[in-house]
This record gives sequence, C-alpha cells and structure tokens, in this order.
Amino acid sequence: MPDRQTVLELEVSAGATVAEALEQSGIVSTVPGAAQMAVGIYGKITSRETVLQPGDRIEIYRPLTEEPKEARRRRVIKS
Repeated sequence: MPDRQTVLELEVSAGATVAEALEQSGIVSTVPGAAQMAVGIYGKITSRETVLQPGDRIEIYRPLTEEPKEARRRRVIKS
C-alpha cells in the first residue's frame, strides 16, 4: 500500500540471499506484486541473488505513479 510501510525484523542464516530473506519473511505473499518489484539494500538497488551481510536492511520499491519532475512542477504551480 502506497500510504504505509511495513517493517519486519528477521534473522536469516549466514549466506542467505535477498530472495531467501523475502521468502522467509512472508512479505511476497502478503504484498501484491512484491515478487516483481525492484529491491535494494539501504537505498541502492540490488539483485535478489545478493548475499546479505549482518545488519542489512532490504527495501522493496513500488513503481512510481508519476514522474518526480512532473510532480514537483505541479506542487510549485499549486503554491
């Protein structure tokens, strides 16, 4: 849901990948389309095959609903 964020804390085994952590968390089955969305670690897009390091924060990125430059222009015009 675009107006909400879900934060889960999860322990995975050493050598676990982003895909394995997402599967273990159950988020893929509860968030529609999550299996196809881009993922990243601390704001940097990464592959689902990336091996996690201790303390990594996985992020799932929803597709943009509009181009950021256009959204800024529209906000400026309104103000």
